[in-house]
Amino acid sequence: MKSNRRTFVIQSVMSAGILATTRLAQAQAPAPLVQDSDPQAVALGYKSDATKADKAKYPKYAAGQQCANCALYQGKPTDAAGACPLFAGKQVGAKAWCSAWAKKA
Repeated sequence: MKSNRRTFVIQSVMSAGILATTRLAQAQAPAPLVQDSDPQAVALGYKSDATKADKAKYPKYAAGQQCANCALYQGKPTDAAGACPLFAGKQVGAKAWCSAWAKKA
């Protein structure tokens, strides 16, 4: 098969476009959710369902406390999940809870 400069340029442009599209798709992929079994989550008493927080171990927990109304939660109150500085690279569920919960001002 003969290759010429025009074919080379076309293939190069197509490859660059595919690579750029792939990187963009990877960059826009949402961060994974924190799992209750993650070591950091266990250390902080994180529960993906705030109503299942261990009230005996964490007496500070009160009904209604959840990540969506925590000062550390970086998502919008209406988002299903958002970033939290305690769990770098992962998202916490809006209805989750951990012992670091602090009332949003």
